[in-house]
Amino acid sequence: MKGFLKFLFSLFGINIGHSVSKEEVVLFIKDLWPQNTNFELIRLGPKSDGGYLVPNDLDNIEACFSPGVDLISDFELECYNRGMQIFLADKSVDKPNLKIADEEYHFTKKFIGTINNEDLITIDHWISSAKIDAKSDLLLQMDIEGHEYSSLLTISHTLMKRFRIIVIEFHDLNKIWNKEFFRLAQSVFLKILDTHVCVHIHPNNCCGMDVQKGIEIPRVAEFTFLRKDRITSLSNSTKFPHNLDFDNIDGKSIDLPKIWYKQS
Repeated sequence: MKGFLKFLFSLFGINIGHSVSKEEVVLFIKDLWPQNTNFELIRLGPKSDGGYLVPNDLDNIEACFSPGVDLISDFELECYNRGMQIFLADKSVDKPNLKIADEEYHFTKKFIGTINNEDLITIDHWISSAKIDAKSDLLLQMDIEGHEYSSLLTISHTLMKRFRIIVIEFHDLNKIWNKEFFRLAQSVFLKILDTHVCVHIHPNNCCGMDVQKGIEIPRVAEFTFLRKDRITSLSNSTKFPHNLDFDNIDGKSIDLPKIWYKQS
């Protein structure tokens, strides 16, 4: 019973006897310090929620895969206008709000998950079923409300190396003080960092900041990664927010805490 209660509390970010040390969290954050590369950052999408900073390395990317359909699909539209095929997936909507003809994009009415059935589809199965060049470069933009952790762990190494750029909104980051969640999040980020470099972090001001043991952690944040083989120069990013960063929603702004990037 005690173990079950700890599990229930952990789902709400409440730590009972399984707290991660401050040193572990600091090292976790340091591994994610954003880097400047040979590509400047540009913004795709609106100056609000749904817009993201990406490296200006978009030429010859075959397709954008975007699980999690929002009311606004301007990011995907800009990818389309740059010559990418567009693939979207979400069980909760009947179709995306894209201002292009239906035959100009591909929509799968399923949630991204860890198995394949009538409601769920893994990222590997989703992409392998698409009729695109199996060796082409891809862009992944994901916002699936907390399911990103388990879904990313199921991606094959071969597919990870096809994503030239990865943009993901990570949720519940304040739960990294919980040992079980920390292990999950650490596994996910280490998997990404094996093939990619973090080039930008933007805290979503929807959900505020959590402070524990003197460390500020945005509850929700957007991360952008660039594949390592595209990079010819590397240095620590030292100025945040970026001049192309904008609040996701109306309300109190939050900046990326200084512990999340190298100080100049």
